[in-house]
Amino acid sequence: MAPAVIISTYNQPQWLELSLEGWKHQTLLPAVIIIADDGSDSRTAEIVRRCSSSLPIRHVWHKDLGFRKTEILNKAVRLANTLDAGSPIDYLVFTDGDCIPRNDFLETHIRNAKRGRFLSGGYHKVPRISSNAITLDIIERQECFTLKWLRTHGMPFSLRNTKVAVRGLSAKLSDALTTTRPTFNGHNTSAWMADILNANGFDTRMKYGGEDRELGERLENAGVKGLGIRYRAICLHLDHDRSYVNDTDIKYNNDIRSETTRSRLTRTLYGIDQLNKSV
Repeated sequence: MAPAVIISTYNQPQWLELSLEGWKHQTLLPAVIIIADDGSDSRTAEIVRRCSSSLPIRHVWHKDLGFRKTEILNKAVRLANTLDAGSPIDYLVFTDGDCIPRNDFLETHIRNAKRGRFLSGGYHKVPRISSNAITLDIIERQECFTLKWLRTHGMPFSLRNTKVAVRGLSAKLSDALTTTRPTFNGHNTSAWMADILNANGFDTRMKYGGEDRELGERLENAGVKGLGIRYRAICLHLDHDRSYVNDTDIKYNNDIRSETTRSRLTRTLYGIDQLNKSV
């Protein structure tokens, strides 16, 4: 298997650097990391350049013309489909540039990959004070994935914190017992390249709010079912402002998702095949 990791980002260079540090310390390294950049300024390009000395990174960028995350993700998928890392890229892992993967993140996805499935992992929201305390060396030592470190750096008590604490058999059992339905989430999910291409990738009409899940709903309609690994595959979700969130866009997205569900759509007419050939 030749996996590619696709990381979406937009003008969060500080968080992207922390995310890429997490990828440096994986127990299993990806064939390639593709940064799907929705129009960031030169600071992000500098982070990518600096990290490229220790990671196999490709940077896909387009102009900032508003929220076009789904379009840049499709461009990243299209690039991955043209690459050969000893063998063609056949598996895709999707995450966000504000997420730090635990060191067993990719290995967990690959170990649990199954034909006819996409994998739905989990994340742990880290408050602003804890997010600001995370440094490159703390990630290297994996201290930020321990409850002790999180508690001493501003993480309030919550039963949800157990998601970070459980490992091995306990994490597998938690995944078996959870009532949370597996969904296709941009921060932590993976799927076979062929299944993503059959669905024609992400629907580029989608704005912020459920834009990733709509692809998963088409996959489900095609018989590619979600499999939850939310306790086994963990990343930390760093806190930052989201000024682009608004109810109008979320309603617009929900209308598209409702049509996907109602019509049992398996392929979008607004996806990879419709992209302009230029990046």
